[in-house]
Amino acid sequence: MQPLNYRLAQMSDIENLVCLINQAYRTDSGNSWTSEQNIVAGDRINQQQLLQSLKQENFYLFIAEATEDFQTHLVACIGLTCQADHVEIGTFCVDSHWQNKGIGKQLLRYAEKKALEIFPALRHYEMYVLDARAELIQYYERCGYAQTDYREAYPLDANVGQPLIDLQLQHMRKLVLQNGSIVES
Repeated sequence: MQPLNYRLAQMSDIENLVCLINQAYRTDSGNSWTSEQNIVAGDRINQQQLLQSLKQENFYLFIAEATEDFQTHLVACIGLTCQADHVEIGTFCVDSHWQNKGIGKQLLRYAEKKALEIFPALRHYEMYVLDARAELIQYYERCGYAQTDYREAYPLDANVGQPLIDLQLQHMRKLVLQNGSIVES
C-alpha cells in the first residue's frame, strides 16, 4: 500500500481540492472506477460550496498526500460531519490516477478512527451513495457499511450536478465498535 500523510484541509487547499473532487467524481480517466460522468452532468463542487463547508464548526475535511518521485501529491480527501450521535462521511474521493492502490480503504479507516477521537460519543457512521452505483455500494459493504431502508431524492437544488438518469441517495450505516462489542443504535 502507498504510504500516506494525512492532515486537515486548509483554506489555501480549496482550489486544488475543487479540482480533485470534480476530477474524481466527474471524469473517467486513469484507473477510475468511481466516476459519475455517465450518470450526473456538471461539477460536483465549486469553491464557494467548499469554503462554506470548511467554515462549519462540525465539519472536518482530511487530505491524504502521497510522495512519488520526491514530489508530494494531493491524492484523496474525506469529510466528516459530526451530528448528535453519528458522523456522516462525505466528500470522499481518490484522484482517478491513484485509484486501485488501496488508498480509499486506508483513508476511510483513518477517517473512522479520527471521528472517534473527535467525537467519543459516536454510535455510528453514515453516508449517502447514489443508488445506481452498485459497485460503490458493494465496496462500502465490504468496509462494514450496510444499506438501510432509507433513500432520499437526488438533491437537485444543491448545485452538485444534474442527474442524467433517475437517481436517489441510498443511506448506508456502520455501527461503531467499542470495547470489542457492537453498539446498538
